[in-house]
Amino acid sequence: MFDSVRDDLRATLDEIRVAGLHKPERVIGTPQSATVGVTAGGRPGEVLNFCANNYLGLADHPEVIAAAHEALDRWGYGMASVRFICGTQEVHKELEARLSSFLGQEDTILYSSCFDANGGVFETLLGEEDAVISDALNHASIIDGIRLSKARRFRYANRDLADLETKLKEATEGGARRKLVVTDGVFSMDGYVAPLREICDLADRYDAMVMVDDSHAVGFVGPTGRGTPELHGVMDRVDIITGTLGKALGGASGGYVAARAEIVALLRQRSRPYLFSNTLAPVIAAASLKVLDLLESAGDLRERLAANTALFRGRMTEEGFDILPGDHAIAPVMIGDASEAGRMAELLLERGVYVIGFSYPVVPQGQARIRVQLSAAHSTADVNRAVDAFVAARAELAA
Repeated sequence: MFDSVRDDLRATLDEIRVAGLHKPERVIGTPQSATVGVTAGGRPGEVLNFCANNYLGLADHPEVIAAAHEALDRWGYGMASVRFICGTQEVHKELEARLSSFLGQEDTILYSSCFDANGGVFETLLGEEDAVISDALNHASIIDGIRLSKARRFRYANRDLADLETKLKEATEGGARRKLVVTDGVFSMDGYVAPLREICDLADRYDAMVMVDDSHAVGFVGPTGRGTPELHGVMDRVDIITGTLGKALGGASGGYVAARAEIVALLRQRSRPYLFSNTLAPVIAAASLKVLDLLESAGDLRERLAANTALFRGRMTEEGFDILPGDHAIAPVMIGDASEAGRMAELLLERGVYVIGFSYPVVPQGQARIRVQLSAAHSTADVNRAVDAFVAARAELAA
């Protein structure tokens, strides 16, 4: 049977390559950092890393690594169980309490990833008599999570408040029992920030709950790094925050839902990714606690990240590159053609700058880009070198 399937799969893979949409995986032989060692052309080399979610540079921080070593000795390697059977340690409860306090929420529940967190919310909270109103550019995990629920589904144009209100009216007039507005805090392919204050105002007007996936914000967005709700002054008005430990908060893995106490309590009883997935490894939980300690005095890291972001965006604009507007550390360099974006990424790697070309289905057709991600770990010289490499790569492409 598989012989016929194999031919179909090979044909599909060939189509992906011909269209310039193939996504190779580069192998890194070093810890995640501002500089990494990758294998290029069969030869290892040190390159500047401008495509990781390591926003604060904590992935290889010595205190985080030390906390992880200590946790291995104290708590062991893995739990070999789910939470409600025998998979809950003190370190998990401590991390949940710390996240709740940091994010200004009543309670928190840990998941193995934010993908799982988003996958476990909607089916648990919403039934066929309810409605979910989702931003058109929300993360794939939100889209998949919504599909698992039986709620009526409404989609509004990205950050379009008028369209959001139209969909809220439609849900209300349709007799929805519960209404949930869900948005990314920062949209990962564009670096755009959701207008949370206005979203909360509309939600109040139409008696809806608000959920924010703040994966690309927690740790460095807002005056003290508490994310987009803090940035917009609505920490007490957002009902559900989902996020990850795999980006600014140390870069390992794991996710969470921080929310009203009753919501978290129900998730512990009914959320399938939580009930049927192994507990987050204790070493990650313990290291994440150390990250939260570091965030209390991480103002200099946030300032350095902001300075690096401004420098890169400013210089690239001066050089005539098309960068989506904003001040987030995600700085998309728009290319358009998928093959050209992939080729530019290869030329940049040859010049010692590690970036990736993004194309369909990760972004819409014709909107291929190189998503540059700045880090507090980068120096001013690193940022300038990256811009110079972009200029040189563009010149070679045009030759």
